[in-house]
Amino acid sequence: MTPPRARTWVRIGRTPVVRVRGRGSGHVSMAGMTCCKPGERLRLIYRIREYRGRKDEPKGFGWRGFRDLIVRARIQLDGPIVLVWDNIRLHPAKPLREFIAANADWLTVFQLPIYVPDLNPQEGVWSLVKRDIGNLAANLGQITRAVKHRLKQIQHHPDLADSCLVGTGLIMGG
Repeated sequence: MTPPRARTWVRIGRTPVVRVRGRGSGHVSMAGMTCCKPGERLRLIYRIREYRGRKDEPKGFGWRGFRDLIVRARIQLDGPIVLVWDNIRLHPAKPLREFIAANADWLTVFQLPIYVPDLNPQEGVWSLVKRDIGNLAANLGQITRAVKHRLKQIQHHPDLADSCLVGTGLIMGG
């Protein structure tokens, strides 16, 4: 995740220049779940992985990373999980399908159609996280810290996560 853009100002008649250091030196991957439990506030459960371009270093999340995130959500929520997720390449992977089948007593999965970000509340969360990161970070370490900080802000302001869920139209605000 590199910042989508950065803002700057300059005197009239001069060309603005935005310097971005460390471009191509790595990226930050995020996986997360917007979780709701009846009678409780929304929770945001996530993992962040930094990729620095080193040999034998995973570039992002594999099926084990998603499995571990689901298990962590199960522990934190202390109850059954109904998981609605998008159709990224790893979600329908055989090891994850086997994990889901082996845990069908507490895990139910609904797959969204191929491309419907409007129905995925996590897309709204990622949008909130990415907002203004270009102004806060210049290198990979700073991007990672800024992402963690934004995610913690969203966790501590459940109305932000609520708005992402309500924005999907899947539930009514209230």
